[in-house]
Amino acid sequence: MNQAPVIEIRDLHRRYGKQDAVNGLSLTVKPGRCYGFFGRNGAGKTTTIKCLLNLLRPTSGSVRVFGLDPQKDEVAVKSRIAYVPDAVAFYPWMTVRDTLDYLASFRTNWNRDIEADLLRRFGLKQDQKATSMSKGQKTQLALIGAICPEPELLLLDEPTSGLDPIVRREFIETVIGAYQSGDPGSRTVFVSTHLISEFEGLIDEFTIIEQGRELLTMEADAARDRFKKIRARFAQPPAKFDLPGALNMKQTGRELEILANGSSEELIAKLKTYQPEDLQIESLTLEEIFVASNALKKGDQ
Repeated sequence: MNQAPVIEIRDLHRRYGKQDAVNGLSLTVKPGRCYGFFGRNGAGKTTTIKCLLNLLRPTSGSVRVFGLDPQKDEVAVKSRIAYVPDAVAFYPWMTVRDTLDYLASFRTNWNRDIEADLLRRFGLKQDQKATSMSKGQKTQLALIGAICPEPELLLLDEPTSGLDPIVRREFIETVIGAYQSGDPGSRTVFVSTHLISEFEGLIDEFTIIEQGRELLTMEADAARDRFKKIRARFAQPPAKFDLPGALNMKQTGRELEILANGSSEELIAKLKTYQPEDLQIESLTLEEIFVASNALKKGDQ
């Protein structure tokens, strides 16, 4: 079945004065996917998300959520999504219980079983006031508020910042996994994060942006098939290697490490002519692909 995209961005531009925060970005997110949105600080990730939420208006181009224009159909869009920003804040006089009841009052659906489970997992006390909560606890509360309505689209902007590593891992593996499995094929996650390795097992597809422009968009499995790390060890390495097609090459003594962009078989064949003692190949992780992406050009895709 050909389902309409949950998110569709076409030639998006958002300018602050003379500075382009987003510059001609296009991407499509299908239903039921966990979509990674990767980029360095200042790359334009948060600006893009704010355009999806009608918190900012595009300078030009278009954004659609569930096929709707967030400017014209703001209530219809926001009733179907939940958003966790990179910095969260609550009314300081409200307790955890007050805050969750307040958030639930805006929703037609609120899963109290999920709420109770997450409060227990995170160890939050319902009588604690927001003013006395740490940054990590506020993030946990925001995540509970986003998951309990069981929205069709979960927009997460650096959702695990401030969480300790154990809570972070449990949230990513258990909470987001459970959210999506609750209604497979219908619940979509769009996550902007720099902690790419922790989302590795959940990401179905991703876009890397740099200075507001798309650098690379790929299915996660296809990316792992395409980008490889090749290690070779030599008894006596040659003075110079001629290895066209290598994305990056690093030699340390008798060992050579190469990053390959879709040309691993040719590179291995060429490497074998240098008679290595040992030759190993492995897929790059999504984080390694992100780190290597500044060596990519549009023409290499």
